[in-house]
Amino acid sequence: MATKGFKSEQGNGGETHQQIPAKGPHDGLDHLTTNQGVKVSDNQNQLKAGARGPVLLEDFVLREKIFHFDHERIPERIVHARGSAAHGYFEVYESLADITKADLFQRPGEKTPVFTRFSTVAGGAGSVDTPRDVRGFAVKFYTQQGNWDLVGNNIPVFFIQDAMKFPDLVHSVKMEADRGYPQAASAHDTFWDFISLMPESTHMIMWAMSDRTIPRTLRTMQGFGVHTFRMVNAQGKSTFVKFHWKPKQGNASTVWDEAVKIAGADPDFQRRDLFEAIDRGDYPEWELGIQAFDEAFADSLPYDVLDPTKIIPEEILPVRPIGRMVLDRYPDNFFAETEQVAYCPANIVPGIDFSNDPLLQGRLFSYLDTQLKRLGSTNFHQIPINAPKCPVMNFQRDGHMQMLQPKGRANYEPNSLSEAGEVSGPRECPVEGFTSFAGRAAEDEQGDKLRIRPESFADHYSQARMFFRSLDPAEQAHLASALVFELSKVGLEHIRARMLSNLVNVDPELAGRVAAGINMPLPKASPSAAKILDLDLSPALRIINGPLDLKTLEGRSVGILIADGSDARVVDALTSKIGDAGGRPILIAPKVGGAKMSDGSLLKADAQLAGFPSVLVDAIVVALSEDGCKALLNEAAAVQFVMDAFGHLKAIGASEAAKPLLDKAGVKPDEGITGLDDAFVEAAKTRYWDREPKIRMLA
Repeated sequence: MATKGFKSEQGNGGETHQQIPAKGPHDGLDHLTTNQGVKVSDNQNQLKAGARGPVLLEDFVLREKIFHFDHERIPERIVHARGSAAHGYFEVYESLADITKADLFQRPGEKTPVFTRFSTVAGGAGSVDTPRDVRGFAVKFYTQQGNWDLVGNNIPVFFIQDAMKFPDLVHSVKMEADRGYPQAASAHDTFWDFISLMPESTHMIMWAMSDRTIPRTLRTMQGFGVHTFRMVNAQGKSTFVKFHWKPKQGNASTVWDEAVKIAGADPDFQRRDLFEAIDRGDYPEWELGIQAFDEAFADSLPYDVLDPTKIIPEEILPVRPIGRMVLDRYPDNFFAETEQVAYCPANIVPGIDFSNDPLLQGRLFSYLDTQLKRLGSTNFHQIPINAPKCPVMNFQRDGHMQMLQPKGRANYEPNSLSEAGEVSGPRECPVEGFTSFAGRAAEDEQGDKLRIRPESFADHYSQARMFFRSLDPAEQAHLASALVFELSKVGLEHIRARMLSNLVNVDPELAGRVAAGINMPLPKASPSAAKILDLDLSPALRIINGPLDLKTLEGRSVGILIADGSDARVVDALTSKIGDAGGRPILIAPKVGGAKMSDGSLLKADAQLAGFPSVLVDAIVVALSEDGCKALLNEAAAVQFVMDAFGHLKAIGASEAAKPLLDKAGVKPDEGITGLDDAFVEAAKTRYWDREPKIRMLA
């Protein structure tokens, strides 16, 4: 049977989808082989039953490649090593029996325990919290039917379309093999060489260079399931779904200079923020939503829902809220829980199933190997954090670190060892047990065994263009500036030029801004395998002025700088107003003991000025007397405290006596600069993006 598709190959100046001619034995090129010495004909695609069909278990090339990759590091995770996690619960809003028989979605108001881990991707376990990086967003639901792991990211798309390329992607973004750096950074030759040769990564690069990868806190970022999954109801009807986590605290990011300084001031900033929020009862909360659709809707789209480099914009298919997740307990022991938790996309329950997304299919195959190598035993599921909270009964036995003590002679099924000659022990459950969705395969989900991708995966630029053009102008400037920064660290000029060629396909103006920023001529657009479409814009993709850009002080912090002579009544009143608005006031003084107020009282500080820069708060107050201001004019930490807050576009409330310090820090009046009155509390609810072009150069 003929199958429509294209061969995804690495290119030299863009992309080509023609089969590369086989090289002869004397062409001077080395050939890729398996570890058994067998030459590899295609290193880009998994073996599938038809262009859109499932991946075949017989793909020994994939198996060997993923197997070796999964075992490359011990004992920390190869990716997502730097993680923070918390316990909590998921509460369903209404019955979803119409689309799924999954037990946790049947009874409104019912709560299911969860354990959620957030992580960076590229850095090791000892790296910092705030690099420019994708964040993992993995949730383990301890349901009454078994564990369900929704293992996603804070970005809804991924770099690659096929799991065959995952080891290559991670090798490229990790520390360079010969020199062992950079750590937790993508601004280097190997990453951009790979990305520029893989046009399918272009959409993800737009997200990765956006403010999404420098979130303010773990509490203020979205999460996504990335792939298209299925929900299956009791009648066996299947519905495609995409999962979305939306933070109730709002979606917020840092600016790049701020993220860099936070890394130096507090490498554990986001981990600490999560712990302290839970500790004070300010529990982080997300709403779980789904985009649910059928085959007909999927077929109507100009892109393929099985392609993990694509999204369905919310303006086309709104997200339906189905429940909320609240994290209310920090782990008792970081190693036993956060480090030993083992997520696996293959952990699903009846009522949830997979699609033929080739990246998802590869992940289903990969994770068990990873957990075995990292945790040292096939019995890792018995570690308390991984153990289901429902009965577990089977005939799997022994193995390293077996903690259970099964009784009886029978360790196999079927058996008839009971006195009555009946089966001893558990048996299969055809009625309530998990059964895979058995939908009829379409023409492109069956056929010849091929290493190929469907033609519907060939458009690599239309959604990247949509994403960039949907952003707020300030976000567009940040994205362009991030590309300038990253590509300026790339030493090989041909890589920079090739990346610029790809960017021309996204948006010529963006490519021009980046080219000017790295002082290179703008090349022609790279070849595209499919017509580039001008899709409708999606304002829901914005952080700045987007639907989750909440103008609020709730969950946010305000640093109040005091010194000897500050007015205790003013400070006390402002502290109360900030608290009433849901904010968290933090008193900061030159000395850790606090400061002597104008009425002679000693006001204890929460932090010392030299060790608590303004990058650690969301807005600042400078409540100084004339003498206090004079004393701090020659204190570099005080000047930098104010300078950074202004440079990072934060609200600044200041006493009249503090004006000399603001002047020295280069503060210019705007809407975000107020006195110590109610106006500050209102101003502190947002950042002032109009200030940015006046204080720094952006691409």
